[in-house]
Amino acid sequence: MKGQRVVLGVTGSIAAYRAADLTSLLVAAGVDVRVVMTEAATKIVAPITLQTLSRHPVAVDLWEENGNWEPGHIELADSADLLAVVPATANTIALFAHGMAPNLLTNIYLATRAKVFIAPAMNGKMLAHPATQANLRILENRGHLLHETAEGMLACGYEGKGKLAPVESIFERMKSLLGSD
Repeated sequence: MKGQRVVLGVTGSIAAYRAADLTSLLVAAGVDVRVVMTEAATKIVAPITLQTLSRHPVAVDLWEENGNWEPGHIELADSADLLAVVPATANTIALFAHGMAPNLLTNIYLATRAKVFIAPAMNGKMLAHPATQANLRILENRGHLLHETAEGMLACGYEGKGKLAPVESIFERMKSLLGSD
């Protein structure tokens, strides 16, 4: 894992705050973590938190100048060894599945040739909806690795599937994708 680059996409699930722990684990393992947040994710966790933990600026805006001739989304897409989206909302999963790119993260997704790892987190009814299930199958058929959600009390007050899996479990899956030292 050491020296590899993970572009960590953080979306607007309430579980976005757990991306801080994942970032810390990755950085401690020697991974170069570049965080990309959706606008919705910034409503849940402040970008400065992930910037401090990753030791790199957090990217949010597709149109932000990066001081480089190469567009930021292409630079991130090209440099990634792994694109990991943790947590992934139903909305982002649908956008990925249907090739829609209204934000920075979805543009990176379409441009990258890196491995893609997705850890969903959402209300259990949203997860079980046939549209979400079809979108997850589309992503699996593309060869993307999907992490199972956990069961338990959800932020919305419901009990069931949809919780973000434990960060340690996600980290272990990412280690296996990147190869560990």
